[in-house]
Amino acid sequence: MKWVTRAHVHVDRVACPWLISRFVDNNAEFVFVAPDIVDQFAKNEVAIPFDIEGAELGHQDGHCSFVSIMEKYHLTEKALLQLADVVNAADTDQLDTNPYARGLEALAQGFSLMYPDDTDNLEVQFAVYDALYAFFRLKVARENT
Repeated sequence: MKWVTRAHVHVDRVACPWLISRFVDNNAEFVFVAPDIVDQFAKNEVAIPFDIEGAELGHQDGHCSFVSIMEKYHLTEKALLQLADVVNAADTDQLDTNPYARGLEALAQGFSLMYPDDTDNLEVQFAVYDALYAFFRLKVARENT
């Protein structure tokens, strides 16, 4: 399936493709376009819009798009929920509500400077989310022992 969002990725627009490709659609194709043509592109290309104002998989009730995707696809694993809390805090300017949020925001800014091409940026940043997910899986496992 094609998924479309705004160009110039940052926290949520990297985290969402990671979540989608790892847990929702392992054959996902991500397209990044100007914000004013996301809706038209989605209609013309039969793509799912995300992290765009008004989209079902956008910000809802004060939460970021990552949380919206988790809810829509019933992703409830504890490690993913903890990762969602970090992403949400970093993406919604609530950096002080999660101890990892400032680090994720800093990484997003740095990667955006190093990799201005959105596809390249995703490719390298997925490792960050893989590592965070592994960290939270370990954290949850230790809490359960």
